[in-house]
Order: sequence, then structure tokens, then C-alpha cells
Amino acid sequence: MKWVAVFALLMSGASAQAQSADDTFAVPENCTLDLTVQMHSCQVANLYHCAGDAEGDRWISYADGEGEYFLSLIDHETRWLRSISLESGEIAELDEAASKDNASFSALLETGEDDYDFVTRNNFGETRRQIGRDWLTGETVTIDGKSMERADFTLETQDGEGNVIARRSGIQYIDRDLRVFFSGRESFQNPQGDNIETNDAPVTFSRKGDEDFGAAKPLFDCDMMMTALRPEDLY
Repeated sequence: MKWVAVFALLMSGASAQAQSADDTFAVPENCTLDLTVQMHSCQVANLYHCAGDAEGDRWISYADGEGEYFLSLIDHETRWLRSISLESGEIAELDEAASKDNASFSALLETGEDDYDFVTRNNFGETRRQIGRDWLTGETVTIDGKSMERADFTLETQDGEGNVIARRSGIQYIDRDLRVFFSGRESFQNPQGDNIETNDAPVTFSRKGDEDFGAAKPLFDCDMMMTALRPEDLY
């Protein structure tokens, strides 16, 4: 699931990813790796920041058993600035002018909930409106010695004409210090009634000096039959 060559032509060095022969994540030039997260469903995420980006911006690279497949750029408020599918070549970016209410991590922490209604546009000429809500449940969970708060969510995705093309709901976990969300159990439904259930919850967290820090290969659930579709396959 890769199109690194096309991506490298379109994006800055902060996004040009490759996987080295020894299965170590290749951090882009002028960037610093912050955290490696091994997740369920044969997923691994590497979080990093880059010198050329705005303060608080953070890149997240996702890989499965076949390699890196998705990149995401968020800011200090966890606004979805850019996402890149390394499989399809889609690059989606936030349209601030068209967005009514951007996501706000600060609002979630201060009030316990955050509603949002924002618009993204991709390089295929498609518009997506994301209308959703995050809320803290008051539950604290500990994963690999790390204490996090549970934040449930609902999200509806519409196309440029206002047609609903996806509905999602589920569990997330927040890290107040890193100001990021980690996925948990989630339900996805398209207008045809197709449903999938996923669980990409984190299993381990590795920082500099830890054995798994910078791993490019996932470790958990990879021996299972991965026959389920990804949510994007149901659009």
C-alpha cells in the first residue's frame, strides 16, 4: 500500500517516508521521532515533528503488515490539517474558509466535550464535510503503564452535495501531554448499510531508548486472518 514516489513529488521533506531494510522507521530530514505506538489489528504508528512546521504540528505515520499506508498532520488543537493515502494518492487538506467549527482539543479538556463541523478538499476534486462530537466519559484507562482518558465520539461524513457517505462512532483515548487521540473500538457504516467493527487500540508505547522505538513493523494480531475491509473501502 505505497505510492511514496508520487507523494515525494507533491509534499515537502517532512512527509517523504520510506521503510529501511532493517524494519526501522525512516524519520524525514529535519524531523524528530517522538513516539512509536504498537496497536491492535496489526497496526503501528510513529509520531514525529519537523523543524519546518508550525509549533505544535505533529505528523503521524501508520503502517500495517504490508508497510506504511497513511500519513496524517494535526496541529496543537488536533485539527486535521492534511491526510495522505499512500495507496490511492489522495491528499486531503482542511478548508478553513469553508469550515464552520474546527476541532478544539482545548475545548474538550476545558468543558469535557467538543463539537465540530469542518470541510476538507482533496486532490481529486472531492469535498468532504465532517460533522461530529467528542466527549470525555470520565473514565481513565492505563495501557502499558500510561494513564489516558476515554473520549467517545460520533462522526458523520457528507459529500459536497450534502449526501451522507459514512457514519462512525466509538472509543478514543486522549493524551493530554502529547495532545493526541488514540483509536479504540469503532463502528463504521456506509449509506448502503454495510458495517465494520475495528479495534486499533494501542498496546505499547515506546520512546527514545526503548527497544521498539522507531519500529516500522506492527507486532500484534498480525497472525489473524485480516479479511475485513478498511472503512475507506466502503465509501
